[in-house]
Amino acid sequence: MSKKNPAGAASSLESARRVLRIEMQAIEGLLERLDESFDRAVELFLACQGRVVVSGMGKSGLVGRKISATLTSTGTPSVFLHPAEALHGDLGVFVRGDVLLALSYSGEAEELVALLEPVKRLGIPVVTMTGNPRSTLAAASDAVLDIAVKEEACSLNLAPTASTTAALALGDALAVALLDRRGFKAEDFAALHPGGRLGAKLKRVRHVMHSGDDTPRVSPDAKMPDVIYEMSRKGLGMTTVVDGGGRLEGIVTDGDLRRLMQRREGDVLNLTAGEAMTKSPVTIGPDELAGAALNLMEQRKITSVVVADDERRVLGVVHIHDLWTLQLF
Repeated sequence: MSKKNPAGAASSLESARRVLRIEMQAIEGLLERLDESFDRAVELFLACQGRVVVSGMGKSGLVGRKISATLTSTGTPSVFLHPAEALHGDLGVFVRGDVLLALSYSGEAEELVALLEPVKRLGIPVVTMTGNPRSTLAAASDAVLDIAVKEEACSLNLAPTASTTAALALGDALAVALLDRRGFKAEDFAALHPGGRLGAKLKRVRHVMHSGDDTPRVSPDAKMPDVIYEMSRKGLGMTTVVDGGGRLEGIVTDGDLRRLMQRREGDVLNLTAGEAMTKSPVTIGPDELAGAALNLMEQRKITSVVVADDERRVLGVVHIHDLWTLQLF
């Protein structure tokens, strides 16, 4: 049975703190060096008629894959191209109108330098992210993003650590700057993320509401037996009360019926929907996020919300059970 080593644990914690401190300083160093080259890179990406082709070897390539994915998900079409594969048949990925984002800390990666001639022949602008602004890649680039760090977080000062953190952070800065310049909105983000938990959080009310024949509706003069039948048939524990034009006048819920029965005893069934309804109920628009509907229900302590347009025409009903299935919590 191994013995505990408090001294070793303390050493590990101190090592972790040192790594995080160095990587934090690497990102802070980027702030000091941000200049017109960053603006030039953003303008090149905005003017791109094709895709941002991201390329890098080794750890730089792994960082490049993440940057490419972030660009694509925030409205800037991008693909990752492994430079070695490019030299063995994948150069066809490039088309006129693309922009190359090359990642190389040294700026001298042979595979990337070899891409320069065919890329320049196609008239493709080059943006380089490097720790060596005087490198071959930098000299051939239309914009150079300096990611130099004072030291790597690796205790040997060898493994790419602080430098890859700096590259990731600057890639995020590029993606968000482009997102802002494009006016990319939450609905655009939702369109690119239809699946998974993130997609669920970005669903619109219109996508989860009960609509058409599934929407409970009665007229104001409907008798309570008909109201109860409609509520039971649609299974939402409530019904909307609408006028001849489909405009919302009120709702009747299970809770309303219970309270009426406590107050009026035996004559509840003689009432009309108009007499029993709650007037001016809570509504939500069809283009609101599903999460907003859930928040509204929680605040008002209700289990369903009527979906209506600007003229209060009933479009559907969203129930809290529908939102639970989306795992919004």
